[in-house]
Formats: sequence, structure tokens, C-alpha cells
Amino acid sequence: MSNPEGRKRPKEQRLGPVIRRRDQVQPGTTDQRLLDSEGPSEWVHTDPWRVLRIQSEFIEGFGTLAELPPAISVFGSARTQTDSPEYAAGVAIGKALVEAGFAVITGGGPGAMQAANQGAVEAKGISVGLGIELPFEQGLNQYVDLGLNFRYFFVRKTMFVKYAQGFVVLPGGLGTLDELFEALTLVQTTKVTRFPIVLFGTQYWSGLVDWLKNTVIAQGKASEADLLLFHVTDDVEEAISLVTKEVGK
Repeated sequence: MSNPEGRKRPKEQRLGPVIRRRDQVQPGTTDQRLLDSEGPSEWVHTDPWRVLRIQSEFIEGFGTLAELPPAISVFGSARTQTDSPEYAAGVAIGKALVEAGFAVITGGGPGAMQAANQGAVEAKGISVGLGIELPFEQGLNQYVDLGLNFRYFFVRKTMFVKYAQGFVVLPGGLGTLDELFEALTLVQTTKVTRFPIVLFGTQYWSGLVDWLKNTVIAQGKASEADLLLFHVTDDVEEAISLVTKEVGK
């Protein structure tokens, strides 16, 4: 907005909690910029506007998920094939979690996520999918009964932890590893407590466990006790027992 002719720019400007002086003084007022229908639309992409979007995502997530019963988040690769043993394991895990009295939360995508959602639906339980806006996003899978799509990864990751009592991690790629190490860090730093983490698939995860033990811990970058933050198994019943026993089930 232009400055009216003849009016000097003030030396100090107060815009709510913000003080601007000298060259940082902006023309016009906040109300003027709000009510003026002319001018560029870049304001919808500014950081203050993003804060409102972030806030709205938290509110929507909290409001939608607040009344969920106890739940377990299941992670795994979106590239897992439907005819693979890993997919069958995901379906079995989803069913077993529902039978143990838990809702199932996944990232809502295809592959291993779809498998766990399918198992939950087939067991007549609550199947939740928390999707993310991506350039190659395929949308929420057909077995999601309660779904949310997020713009921001960190909001979505908060929902995974806040509304789950534990994680089951099937073989997966970078996204799965991101969720896994975020959860391990939160437990290690006691940001969350009583949060069991189960890695399903000993052959797949053995290389990672060996690297943690023989490189990370051996070089003093982590503690031997950190290996106790998670369990590794190939057995569905054991996985369910491990991930639920610490939450009173």
C-alpha cells in the first residue's frame, strides 16, 4: 500500500507486539493491509500465515484423534508388494492389534501401511491413516476408515506419537527410518515414557542393529542401554505382546 502524499513515515511503528524503527518501518497499518483488496497475494505464503496453517493442523488432528481408544502406530514401506510375506505380516499385525484391544494408526499410504489398515478393518477395529502432502502422493488407502492429510511432517509425526502407545516397525525406507529414530530419540531423552518399539523382521533389521552395536555404541556415540529401547522379532504374537504389555494390556 502506498504512503499518502505528503505524509512522512514515522520513526517508530508499533504493530501488535512488534516494534519497527528507522528503515524497518512499513507503510500503512495491519488493518489497512487486511482490508485492502488490492495488491499482491504473496501474504498467503509468508511465515506468519504458515503459523496459522500449522496451528489449524494441530487443532484438526487433536480434535479428530482425541477420543481414540488406545492405539499402536504401524510403519513400513509404501513399496511393499501386496503378494509379499511382509504384506501378509502387516495384515496379521493389524488384526492382532485390534484383537488385543487397540486401534491401528498408519501413514495411510499403500504397501505395509495398507496391510496394517486392512488387518484392522478385517478384524472390525478402528483403522486410522495419517497422510502427508507429497508430490507423488497416492492418497489414503481404501482400508482407512478415519483419515487425516497433513501439510507438515512435524505435525503428522506429533500425532503418531501423541495418540499411540507404541510402534511396530515393518521393513521400510527413509520415511520409516525417520519415524523410527524420532521415536527412539524421544524415548532415550525421556520425552515420552512407557513407549515400546518393536522392529518386525530380524533379517531386514539385523544390519542396522549390528551397525548400532559395532559402530555407534563401540565408538561411544550411544550407550549400550540404548539397545534396550527396542525389540526385534519375526513372530506376530511376540510383536503384539511386546508392544502392548507396557500399556496395561
